[in-house]
Amino acid sequence: MDAFIKAISYYLPQQELSNQQLAALFPEWGVEKIANKIGVETRHIAAEDEFASDMAIAAAKKLFAEYSIAPAYIDFILYCTQSPDYFLPTTACILQDKLGIPTKAGALDFNLGCSGYVYGLALAKGLIAAGIAKNILLITSETYSKFIHKNDKGNRTIFGDAAAATLISTDGFASIGEFVLGTDGTGAENLMVKQGAIRHPAKVRVTSEDSEEQAGEHLYMNGPEIFSFTSNAVPGLVEETLLKNEVLKSDIGQFIFHQANSYMLGHLRKKLHIAEDSFYINMGKFANTVSSTIPIALAEALKEKQHDAGTQWLLAGFGVGYSWGATVITFN
Repeated sequence: MDAFIKAISYYLPQQELSNQQLAALFPEWGVEKIANKIGVETRHIAAEDEFASDMAIAAAKKLFAEYSIAPAYIDFILYCTQSPDYFLPTTACILQDKLGIPTKAGALDFNLGCSGYVYGLALAKGLIAAGIAKNILLITSETYSKFIHKNDKGNRTIFGDAAAATLISTDGFASIGEFVLGTDGTGAENLMVKQGAIRHPAKVRVTSEDSEEQAGEHLYMNGPEIFSFTSNAVPGLVEETLLKNEVLKSDIGQFIFHQANSYMLGHLRKKLHIAEDSFYINMGKFANTVSSTIPIALAEALKEKQHDAGTQWLLAGFGVGYSWGATVITFN
């Protein structure tokens, strides 16, 4: 049985952090430098008492309202986050209750970052193909801002908080094609929050080039290594995905990649020889929202870009883990 994307909505926290505010905190980084290097004008930041599950609920309720979807329609919840409210219980179980979804629905969390949306689509397609579920609510929600050290100007400029809700069903506006997925755990320590789980419950010390020495409870990112991984992995990912879906690069109307930062996206576009008008970038108002960048970009591109029946778009996520994944969607 085929799987389709049927609806997408997203939620942004009310609080914003602008380039002007960051430039005031870090005078050595001017507004233009931040905008040119990162490609972000402002980013939304979760309130102190606002958590990933709160944003997930807001995104799902927005989806229900915008598309007149009853909670009873949902028979499975997939929840992607790396900032869960608790070690246990599973946050997806809490979401089932808070959203009024029937108790006969399945629900699970999965921990993935920048590739999480593509992996979620793959899981949803598998559930539908196996006859386990017909209407799956895929939610991505992340509050990376709560991991970032206050003096880490690099990561504070890059990341924002957001949640997105997608309905994957047996019908919809675009069919989900074949997937290419990959993993390389040798790069795990290059993007990590080291403290807080069972292996390192106590404070450990790490040093980041982008901030003062900080406790391991904060986000550490080795930017050069992440860039090198992305530059090496993504071109092959795209070529293999095109091959697996039996399409040519020229057949793809829009390439929608994880919105990491504008410099990296520009590098990938040139390396892959993709025309600017076929390579969608919209992170200026949102920043890097981790697993929510692709659904937010997809929702915005649906408003801006032509997508007649038969039009095909390629979605690709890559990052923390390392992990990567891509697929092609085809509009009805």
